[in-house]
Amino acid sequence: MRKFILLLFFVFTIFSCGTDTDAGKFVVGSDYLAVNNKVILVDTVTVDMSTINIDSLLTSSQSRILIGNYDDPVFGKVKSNSYFQLSGTSYALNNSGSDTETANLVFDSISMILKYDNYYYGDTTQVQKFDIHRLTQKVKPNTDDSSFYNSSTLSYSDESLGTISYKPRPLEKDSINIKMSTAFGEGIFQKIKSREVTDFDSFTEYLKGLVLVPSTSNSSSVIGFHTSTSKIRLYYSKYKSDKEDSYYIDFSVLDIAKQFNSISSDKTGTLIQNLPVSSSKLSSSLTNKQGFIQSGTGVACRIDFPNIKQLKYISDNGAIVDAQLLLKPVNNSYSEKYPLADSLRVYVADNLNRLSSPLLNSAGSAVYGILNKKSDEFNENIGYTIPLGNFLQKEMLKTSDSRSSLILMLPGISKAVNRIVLGDQKHLDNKIQLKIYYISY
Repeated sequence: MRKFILLLFFVFTIFSCGTDTDAGKFVVGSDYLAVNNKVILVDTVTVDMSTINIDSLLTSSQSRILIGNYDDPVFGKVKSNSYFQLSGTSYALNNSGSDTETANLVFDSISMILKYDNYYYGDTTQVQKFDIHRLTQKVKPNTDDSSFYNSSTLSYSDESLGTISYKPRPLEKDSINIKMSTAFGEGIFQKIKSREVTDFDSFTEYLKGLVLVPSTSNSSSVIGFHTSTSKIRLYYSKYKSDKEDSYYIDFSVLDIAKQFNSISSDKTGTLIQNLPVSSSKLSSSLTNKQGFIQSGTGVACRIDFPNIKQLKYISDNGAIVDAQLLLKPVNNSYSEKYPLADSLRVYVADNLNRLSSPLLNSAGSAVYGILNKKSDEFNENIGYTIPLGNFLQKEMLKTSDSRSSLILMLPGISKAVNRIVLGDQKHLDNKIQLKIYYISY
């Protein structure tokens, strides 16, 4: 096979790619019976593009507190609230248990400490603001499973337990500290001091959980924080004679299945404001010849090859030996504020957008769309290349009327809000391109 591929590459270099069926003859190796074969380059196969809406994305157990919102010029208003249940490192104060010593324990303060995890999207030069609220509902899914999704929400109190306005510095090994309500902290302290809270169960009965809610008046960025190193720290002191000793108790996210991000978007006024139900699609012919992808909100791009079966009529005996799909981001849809991802994830789906598996090559390995970052004066070389030979060969040989589609998503789809806009086959400047190499023998 290696010999064949090397010879095939040699043939490609001598063929002109300007026609629909450029052809040439070459002698293959012994694996192909040493006969004269003909390779044809086909670059006019129809490629349909559309945008779909994935109903629910799993956002629990992602190990990221995602908080913030921003106004996207293409996708609308994007927002992420983060919900979580807390667990204490201890439910006892530092004392011997005597009434006298207990009386000398005094609450000092309480703060939330959030550690950056290096993820951000949007404009971090602008001030971002969010509030901490107390949940009035247990962190328990409303559905029959044990997971939470981007559309999941829980009820919470209107009262803010703490607020912060800050300029994010997500790439620094740093954290932000939010001073919380004295009454809130005093309440937890007194419950532990009086032994009304002695373990996890009694603690979660008293404090069901918290939610971080970004302010609607500040729309600039979405920031990620570590679940493992973020915490609430309650400070207290022990007074004895002239001596004062300081102590603290930490409350953190012990069970990541009980932390999730509720990610929403208001698409009013955008090209994709009329996205249909998850089993349907919105053709790129209705969205200015563009397809859309956005992590977190469930927006994905669908690719179809409606006429691929026609290729089997080129010859009585033939096969697709290679195919390359080049997807180009639309000019001016990406920038330093909205950077391009290094890769695309590719999945195989049916006509109702039900995913069956990742796209695989002939060796059974997952196939990704890889970004070519080398730009020229007009950014014509920037794009994602996806090898499709194995997939299209199978589609061409199908005897049933069914066809598979490809669904394109971005990495980190459940814990990020990155997005991309792609040109379809009729886009003026950023056309999708498909090159198929077909061998007849």
